Amino acid sequence: MSNLLCVGTAGMSVWFSRDNGDTWTRPYIESGLYLEARVWALSAHPSRPGEVLAGTDSGLYRWNEGDQKWTHLKSVLDDYDIWSMAQAPEDPDTIVVGTQPAGIFVSTDGGKSFTAAKGAFAEACIFVGKPRVTQIIFDPIDKDSLWAGVEIDGVHRSTDRGRSWKKVGQGINSEDIHGLSVVIKNGRKLVYATTNRGLNVSRDNGETFSFQELDSPWQYTRTIVPRADRDKTVFLTNGNGPPGSTGRLLRSRDHGVTFEDAKLPGTLNSTPWTVATHPADPKLIFVCSNLGQLFRSTDGGESWTKLPREFGEVRSTIWQPLS
Repeated sequence: MSNLLCVGTAGMSVWFSRDNGDTWTRPYIESGLYLEARVWALSAHPSRPGEVLAGTDSGLYRWNEGDQKWTHLKSVLDDYDIWSMAQAPEDPDTIVVGTQPAGIFVSTDGGKSFTAAKGAFAEACIFVGKPRVTQIIFDPIDKDSLWAGVEIDGVHRSTDRGRSWKKVGQGINSEDIHGLSVVIKNGRKLVYATTNRGLNVSRDNGETFSFQELDSPWQYTRTIVPRADRDKTVFLTNGNGPPGSTGRLLRSRDHGVTFEDAKLPGTLNSTPWTVATHPADPKLIFVCSNLGQLFRSTDGGESWTKLPREFGEVRSTIWQPLS
């Protein structure tokens, strides 16, 4: 089985590897995407091997592995930076996109058209000027529910497939939301939110959150991702800021209740930023630091290898099997 590993960068477009990170290619501008595009978000659906969606600073693009081409999906999104997106697990043509300035848009026709969702989002951010939707996820239990994190405007929830949104999350220690995850423990839902001030958890479907202090030199957190087999393993990226000068990948073996150092090898150059996992092979995991270091595990996160390739600023990482 061959895999397609994709890394989206802030200024060097998308890089591809077809040998699990050993060698890399970056398609030139003839492929259809500007060679120095800023790519904030990537998405791939398991029912469509070889197809990748890229959210950029110039709209939404779709990669076709067969002809090695990007297609620009022209829409209202061309006027926004696309910072996050998710495809419905049972329907790859349902695409929910988060933007900067903060807004959420929904397509049910594979990206041919988008409709603005109903919702109210902050219009100003002290850190990045205009707020942005940093992550969108589908709820693993309720297919009509979605979650969105906004930097800086807290946690928002939809119960109608993304068409309308309501702000939730009373008690969260910061509204600077970086990442979200829904973890199922003994049949109960835990909603995690990562922020500039640390990890927060909700046990009442996002209505309220409480701070969960980490045993770490820093509380800054970025990405929280359950391993694709959803056993009990959850990965959390942790460091000393954005981009930071060092950090750690943390691993939980109990659905995120406690965390330990996953021990990425060598000296990190910045905060770990992205985690890529896939149900086709839950033991194969990739982690990137914000400033481009790349790590691979083939045993589910028990051990790690630092790969020689380093990128510039990394914003998104995914992998998918090609067959």
